[in-house]
Amino acid sequence: MQKLNIVCVGKIKESFYREAVAEYAKRLSRFVDLSVRELAEGRDPEEEADGIIRAAKGYVVALCIEGKKFSSEALAGELKKLYDRGREVTFVIGSSCGLSGRVKDAAHLKLSFSDMTFPHQLMRVILCEQIYRAYMINSGSEYHK
Repeated sequence: MQKLNIVCVGKIKESFYREAVAEYAKRLSRFVDLSVRELAEGRDPEEEADGIIRAAKGYVVALCIEGKKFSSEALAGELKKLYDRGREVTFVIGSSCGLSGRVKDAAHLKLSFSDMTFPHQLMRVILCEQIYRAYMINSGSEYHK
């Protein structure tokens, strides 16, 4: 089974965000072995960087506003290419302080979901939904429509 990791800084405090992430994790379980790793928040992104870099495995995708934008179909295609090559994939979500330049430089891809800024807890839900959508697109499902 394919391995997909989400490394994120901070815990989700609101139950409705936790429930949404859990629902998408359940849906994704038929496609991937999903691991969500929460790291402790530091005082600034540099303090968090070493832990993130140690936790990130395989092909690393850093979520950051200055990253490349993909359509849902393009993200699905990118994930398919990576998994066809046998790559493990890790998505990284920083804390409310953002990501260190070291983390961004260590990533294989910098990905932006929008020019807007989202709370990191909500971003985890959005990321899980888009990963699920990518798998549904790749499976030919009606979900995407």
